[in-house]
Amino acid sequence: MPETLLATNTSSLSVGEIATATSRCDKVIGMHFFNLVPELKLLEIVKTNATSDATMALSVEFAKSLGKTAVIVQDSPGFIVNRLMVPQILNAICIVESGIATIEDIDTAVTLGLKHPMGPFTLADLVGLDTLLNIASIIYGESGDIQYAPPETLKKLVASGYLGGKKHGAAFMNIIVKQMKR
Repeated sequence: MPETLLATNTSSLSVGEIATATSRCDKVIGMHFFNLVPELKLLEIVKTNATSDATMALSVEFAKSLGKTAVIVQDSPGFIVNRLMVPQILNAICIVESGIATIEDIDTAVTLGLKHPMGPFTLADLVGLDTLLNIASIIYGESGDIQYAPPETLKKLVASGYLGGKKHGAAFMNIIVKQMKR
């Protein structure tokens, strides 16, 4: 139906590129929900250059109807939250790789020192290492910004099938430490 909106929940792909695959770019929007969807109130609404004001208004109203707080972001790799979150997790991996601190100490430092609800390794476990790698790779590929370059340890873990909570749960922390020592 021509009046139907197309919303994508991508966390890093270009909504504009998705829109170009349709004949109605003005009705395509990004609606990036966060894990755990029932608990987290944020909804990033991703606007492309072609997104109509009517599509934006309907998307914001839909977000409100779900009890979500909408933030509007221009279409860009990783949007807002992933552009802030990914470098933190990648830096945490590098800190462990260099022997500065343990996974447990980094998670504790971030939760107590920065008042985050969870540390970067617990968050990586929740998001999934494959998802983290994909997001980092997309942002790095589009921006060339070195802070998004995935560490080799992350690449090796995903290639070996260690995906975090999606497959191994909390055991991922022990696996990543062993992998880093190789």
